[in-house]
Parts: sequence; C-alpha cells; structure tokens
Amino acid sequence: MSRYNGPVCRLCRREGTKLFLKGSRCLTEKCSVERRSYAPGQHGQSTGGGRGRKMSEYAKQLREKQKVKRIYGLSERQFRNTFELATRAPGVKGTNLLVALETRLDNVVYRMGFASSRAAARQLVGHGHVQVNGNRVDIPSFRVAVGQEVRVEPASREMVPVKMALEGSSRGAPMSWLSVDAEKAAGRLTMVPTRDAIPLNAQEQLIVELYSK
Repeated sequence: MSRYNGPVCRLCRREGTKLFLKGSRCLTEKCSVERRSYAPGQHGQSTGGGRGRKMSEYAKQLREKQKVKRIYGLSERQFRNTFELATRAPGVKGTNLLVALETRLDNVVYRMGFASSRAAARQLVGHGHVQVNGNRVDIPSFRVAVGQEVRVEPASREMVPVKMALEGSSRGAPMSWLSVDAEKAAGRLTMVPTRDAIPLNAQEQLIVELYSK
C-alpha cells in the first residue's frame, strides 16, 4: 500500500489527537484539531466518527497502530518490517519498536530540529542534503547508531526550510539522547533512547498484541 498523500490534517482528526504532521502549524490556532475536534467525513460531526461507541479490543489495537504509523509517516509494509526487526532484538518488543522508529535517520533529523516535520526531514534526506559521519546518506530509513554524527551538508544549510527550522524554537530543547550544535546544523546520537525519554503518547503494547495474533 502506497504512502498517504492526501490532506494530513484529516489524519489527526481521525485519530482525535495531534500527530504533528505540519510542524509549527500544529502549535497554532490554525490547527484543524483545535478548530474541528470531530472526525472527518460526512457523519463526523454528528457521530464523532465512532469515537463515542464502545470499541472492541481489535479496534483499539488497530487504531493505535494506525496512529503511530501515521506519526512517523510510514507505509504499512515499512511499519510491519520495522516491527519484525524490533521483535528480533532482545528486550521489550514495544520499546524496541519505538527505538527503531526514533533512530531512523529522517526522525533523527526532525528531532534535532533541522526540519519542521518528519515529512520535511524525509524529503531533506531523500534529496541528499544530510550526511552521517561525513558521508551522504539519502535513505530515510537508515538506522543511526550511537556515536554517529548527523549533519546537514554545508551547502544546504542556507536552504529556507532548514533555516526556518533551525530558527524556530517551538519544539524546545533536543531529546536527552541527542547532542545538537544548531550553528553547525550537526548533532550526534549519544545513547539508545529509553521509553521514558521518547515523548510519544502511545500504547505500544497494543501494537505488539495486534501483530502477534
């Protein structure tokens, strides 16, 4: 199944929460979830998109998987492959899944503040504007290892989207497992993130239960 290319604000409204798919816009009064808190579609306002009805366990698991998958901007196949990778690693499967998602190159670029959204970070990586340990990497799913340096190429630092992202302060300090030098548009993964250090409102165990059936 191909990646969703429609209006991303509909995805936030469908999940009933902000997925932060539009960068700083999600923090303003223009956010669709703030303006229209009901689900999209013909019956969204009158029925709440089914949110008021009692959900089965399967429906809860499916919604949680859809929410996390949409936050990170992955297709179903990419998300399933990431989950299978996580299950082969030692430790808690749900935590392993989130760590695998957080250490993707596109997500690291986003977390470091070099892009305003994960979609923008994915585009930045895909167009060859990012280096890992001095080598150009254009694969958004590349797994960043502890100690590796991620930087925007010097020639790309003056690009308007990069400068706007670096100048923005809406997302505050970088994650505790990242060190960032904003002036050089460079950073480093200093440790494997723990679950407590990942600011994601998700019940990853529901995803594990869904895929374990």
